[in-house]
Amino acid sequence: MLTPRKSAFYSGSFSILTALAFLLIISTSALADCLPLAEANKHLGTSRCVTGKVVKITHSEQGTTFLNFCEEYRLCPFQVVVFRSDLPHVGDVRHLVGKNIEIHGKIEDYDGHTEIVLKRLRQLQGDAGKIPPLPKGFDVEKKGRYNAGRLSHPKSTHAKSSKRQSKPIQMEDPEMEE
Repeated sequence: MLTPRKSAFYSGSFSILTALAFLLIISTSALADCLPLAEANKHLGTSRCVTGKVVKITHSEQGTTFLNFCEEYRLCPFQVVVFRSDLPHVGDVRHLVGKNIEIHGKIEDYDGHTEIVLKRLRQLQGDAGKIPPLPKGFDVEKKGRYNAGRLSHPKSTHAKSSKRQSKPIQMEDPEMEE
């Protein structure tokens, strides 16, 4: 038989476990409700999750990386921005091309474009959150094409000339024709 002290303990722990389970269910359902790209502009100024498929990645002259969800970014309703200083904290975003991503963050409007600024890898959920870190020689300003530790000479702008052919050799002996 349970004493009053034990029964209070068991009923209290049951209600705490029930409350924790309820909070867990609510929090996971709230995280699962990601907005489609087209609806992001209706939630400016709020921290939400937006989902979409990354079509291509572009870079600006200053080293800012843009995750584009449309072929023509000017017509796209949403984009993700990664500043050069944040890229080491995020990882190699080039692996996100062709993947559906879920990004969490504050939805902002910049110059007529709705965007989320990606500052940390933990803002990406699902498979997108498992991208590798940047390669050691990755140079953001050169868009990852050059290794900062390797010296290479510039390629020549002159067209390569083909080798000259030697004078043709006569196959028949002129003395044999007579």
